[in-house]
Amino acid sequence: MNEPLKIAILGLGEAGARFANDLAEMGVTVTGYDPNPVRELHPSVTLASSNADAAKDADVIFSVNLSSVSEEVAQDIFPVLKNTQFYLEMNTSSPDKKKKIDMILKPTGVQFIDLAIMAPVPPKGIKTPFLAAGEEVIAFLEKMKPLKLDLSFVENGNVGDAATMKLLRSIVYKGVAAVICEAVEAGDVFGMPEYIRKQISSIIGGNDDLIDRFVEGSKTHALRRMHEMEAVIEMLEERNLDPIVTRATRDNLVKLMN
Repeated sequence: MNEPLKIAILGLGEAGARFANDLAEMGVTVTGYDPNPVRELHPSVTLASSNADAAKDADVIFSVNLSSVSEEVAQDIFPVLKNTQFYLEMNTSSPDKKKKIDMILKPTGVQFIDLAIMAPVPPKGIKTPFLAAGEEVIAFLEKMKPLKLDLSFVENGNVGDAATMKLLRSIVYKGVAAVICEAVEAGDVFGMPEYIRKQISSIIGGNDDLIDRFVEGSKTHALRRMHEMEAVIEMLEERNLDPIVTRATRDNLVKLMN
């Protein structure tokens, strides 16, 4: 009988804590680390004393942090990494930053996977759709096969390709959400809420429930989505594009946080 997978979760915020709890529920041996853990964890999840302590004995390492600390996390665990481990860079970062982290860790021989989270985590947790890219992606899919996750991959993809596809998608989804938020607010101010909702529905083919989900989702996840749009801006500017609309989407999320 095969031993259960040992998985390390670096970052126990909304997404990381949910992944840790779901995996523990599935019988996976889970060790996690967060400098300020505040979310309730499954009784079998072990809290480590550092990123390196969590990662040292893991088969698979989930890095689920903010992009701003992703390089620091990689440097923290560098001394303990082995070529038998998989490192999943899951932070919402630009493709170039993911490539930079891959290069930081390359001397360790760790099998690096650019893994993009392709939908909000709370509804499905560890069963959320993921998109993987990297040289070791086929071996990674085989490793994770017993868990029956919703994993797809970029054929012949390199590190950064999954991040690119996620962030291009974000331009559309978060941009549409920003327009809906502003339109609903304007409709309320002008005393025409039903009229503006009818106009929105004529474009998105939805109803009031769908409009409300766009608005409430933007408010609830404003901070995370703001960081996501910062990554989009970084990606576009790296290609000498002027992200006018994406900046406005980012600014709308900043407003929703206040």
